[in-house]
Amino acid sequence: MRPTRTALCAAAALLASLTSFSAHAQASGPIKIGLMLPYSGTYAALGNAIENGFKLYVQEQGGKLGGREIQYFKVDDESEPSKGTDNVNKLIKRDNVDVLVGTVHSGVALAMAKAAKDNNTLLVIPNAGADAITGAMCSANIVRSSFSNWQPGYAMGVVAAQKGVKRAMTITWNYAAGAESTKGFTEGLEKGGGKVIKDLNLPFPGVEFQALLTEIAAQKPDAVYAFFAGGGAVKFVKDYAAAGLNKTIPLYGPGFLTDGTLEAQGASAQNMLTTLHYADDLNTPKNNAFRKAYALAYKAQPDVYAVQGYDAAQILGAGLKAAGGDLGKRDVLTAAMHKTVVDSPRGKFTISPAGNPVQDIYLREVKGNNNEFRSIAVKSLSDPARGCKL
Repeated sequence: MRPTRTALCAAAALLASLTSFSAHAQASGPIKIGLMLPYSGTYAALGNAIENGFKLYVQEQGGKLGGREIQYFKVDDESEPSKGTDNVNKLIKRDNVDVLVGTVHSGVALAMAKAAKDNNTLLVIPNAGADAITGAMCSANIVRSSFSNWQPGYAMGVVAAQKGVKRAMTITWNYAAGAESTKGFTEGLEKGGGKVIKDLNLPFPGVEFQALLTEIAAQKPDAVYAFFAGGGAVKFVKDYAAAGLNKTIPLYGPGFLTDGTLEAQGASAQNMLTTLHYADDLNTPKNNAFRKAYALAYKAQPDVYAVQGYDAAQILGAGLKAAGGDLGKRDVLTAAMHKTVVDSPRGKFTISPAGNPVQDIYLREVKGNNNEFRSIAVKSLSDPARGCKL
């Protein structure tokens, strides 16, 4: 029996109404943001700062991005790569989030990036610098608001070579972030005529440094480059000073060695030089306003992690604004996220085609509880994005 013309018209009208409802649903109601960050363990303070920074920007926009209310879902990733896939699937499949934001640990972020690609979920990375995420794993739906591990490491290598370092040693945890950071340092140092005579490492998140410090003392390099963060950075810097090494062998590192850790490190960290895309005392209207607003909101001083969370929300907001808040306009949204010029507390930066910030890397010196600006180590440094094919 063939359907009547009236039935066909009715079916067409129903389909049109359902399509209209679906399109409307894409551009109305709250946007579900899945925060997958470390809320316990070594990196807990970093996770909290990122969340605070993200929420501060949203609050400044009246609690909305792209005209849409924001609803948050949280998972503690415990900085544990073996739990990464299960944890991210809680947000994607259980909570049906629209956007993933995370994380700190590069090993966990690699699991997040794979899940985001497999499920075509938007992912904004507010810290983890795993080179592969904006290298071989690059994808239009993945953008980073922080750095690649290569960037601050390479910049510190350039600075060390300029300071006449010919023989250096590196020390880090035996994991992706540490290996990539020290590799970047080595590349920058070798470009300036120096060399790394030995790479030292220990399992994450171990803090038994004594045997390695003894080896550094025996080798007597011109400088040491260390990659640690959070509680591990506190212990290493204090142990390095307690061994008396800081009096004869300068300790360099990316800013994570001293960001969010200076109060605990105390006198041990004073006058240390580090490289990063942010300095506490950048005297710009944007940074001054940000630091004031953060201190008022959270009764604490912001650090680079808070800045990266703030900028993650900025980047997502730029995409949602361009798409009129419609998550269904994915191509428009992701293109706008990649093309935005981010007015960051760190200074304005752009996003590379691979999804990584193109930004100034600063040389900073520890003074009191601040990482103070000294100079621009490398201007507008872009990650090589090795292996990226879009």
